[in-house]
Amino acid sequence: MAPLIVLVVVTGLARLAGWVDIVDWLDSWPHALRIGLAAMFLLTASAHFLQPRRDGLIAMVPPRLPSPAGLVTLTGVLEAAGAIGLLIPPVAPIAAGALVALLVVMFPANVRAARADLGIKTMPLPLRTLVQVLFIAAAVVAAF
Repeated sequence: MAPLIVLVVVTGLARLAGWVDIVDWLDSWPHALRIGLAAMFLLTASAHFLQPRRDGLIAMVPPRLPSPAGLVTLTGVLEAAGAIGLLIPPVAPIAAGALVALLVVMFPANVRAARADLGIKTMPLPLRTLVQVLFIAAAVVAAF
């Protein structure tokens, strides 16, 4: 739930900053969403490196995949890189697209965790699915 809260709050604050002319560039939902998504993905990336969340994420990796710890590290690096990319205007559309792909690729781990009752359990699968769709939609909007 924390990533969703970070996305909503930071995006709202960024959009407010644009609306009151503190930062003209933020006077657009796609630009404000880039800031919100960057904050959200930096938060989620930190879980890939910090205990106890790291162990929970490793447990979520489907057993048919090699090197669960390595995959968790790799996806954390990709989330952080994507977050930074969202903050660089010429690169932001590519970063947003890459983050959409990452969200789609990593979602089966959430399904597995919900069904097997393991890893990080933040919300029931139907709600988690809805939130994932929201994250993807936000990244699509941020691409523009």
